[in-house]
This record gives sequence, C-alpha cells and structure tokens, in this order.
Amino acid sequence: MPMYKTMALAALTATLAACATIPQPLQGTYTPITTAQAQQGGAGGNKVRWGGEIIKTEPGPQETCFYVMSRPLDSEARPEPKSESEGQGRFVACRTGFYDPEVFSRGRELTIVGTLHGTVSQKVGEYDYAYPRVEAEVVYLWPKRVPVAAYPYPPGWYDPFWGPYWGGGPYWGGGPYWGGYAPRVIVVPRGAPPAGHK
Repeated sequence: MPMYKTMALAALTATLAACATIPQPLQGTYTPITTAQAQQGGAGGNKVRWGGEIIKTEPGPQETCFYVMSRPLDSEARPEPKSESEGQGRFVACRTGFYDPEVFSRGRELTIVGTLHGTVSQKVGEYDYAYPRVEAEVVYLWPKRVPVAAYPYPPGWYDPFWGPYWGGGPYWGGGPYWGGYAPRVIVVPRGAPPAGHK
C-alpha cells in the first residue's frame, strides 16, 4: 500500500476514534455561538451544545431550569475542569419534567444540547444578568471527577535511585522479568533523631 494511503487511513482512523469518544446523545453539528454572543440577541433558533458547572437547579410546575456557568468543552464534549479554564459567562437551560436538585446539584458538570430561545433576566447580586436561554433536548449529567493522587505510593521517603531506569522499571527489577521488586520506602517517624545522632 502506498505511503500516502497508509497515512490517510491512519488520519481517518484517528478522526473516527476522536468522534467516538463523544457520548451518542451529544453527537451532532452545532452552531459555534458563545454565551456572550447569544447575550447580544439575534441568535434565536440556533442549535447549540454548551456545557459547564451547575450554579443552581430550579424545578417548576412543568419544567426544570438549570443555571450554568459556561465552560469550554473538551474532545468528549465534557466541560473542562474549573482549574484549567475560565468561565465563559452564564446560561440557563430548561427541559420539560422534574430533575432533582439534590442530584443535579451545585458544582456538577452538565452538557446541554438544545435550541437558543432569547434571554432571561435574573439578578446576580444586585446586577441584572441576561442569561441566554436554551430549550434543552438533551441534559447530560457527567459523573463526578475522581481526584487522582499526586503520587501513587504511600507517604514516606523514597530511594532517589528507584525509578524506571534504576530498579523500578520493567527492565531493572520492577517488571515481571527481573524479580518484580517494589520500591524501597523508608518511613521516618516525626520527631525521630537522625541516624547516628546521640
């Protein structure tokens, strides 16, 4: 197979793999409008896919409205973590039915698919804020993020020569072929005198 065909096939495979990571209900083509642009008006009727962090959830008699701090979406259409992105304004998304505020609670990440339908004015402190309103077709609540430990081993002092090339890697004592040694951990109790101290 010629080289350019191989490269084209690899690029197509990578593109399809990237698309496959977006949950099926969120897939599709949407208008690239920001919340700030929608606040200016004239964007009604456009289909959008927005997401962010829930500020509050308000169930009403016929529908539930989600007030959201907008954030950029990653390659999975999930809002980027708060630590990695700035808020992009606010929006409100409403959908028919009851959604429990204890489940759709403040701080949870949400992605919405729906149609823009004007703005709704609400107070943010003493300020009248124009929330772009989305008539939601899909309300996608993401699972809570699980914090990843900064270091995968228990606290203590670790031998500086233990590592991927000094006894902790797959070829020098840490893998299945050379004995499978674990890292040496030296735990120093608080207040203990240094070795050799009298």
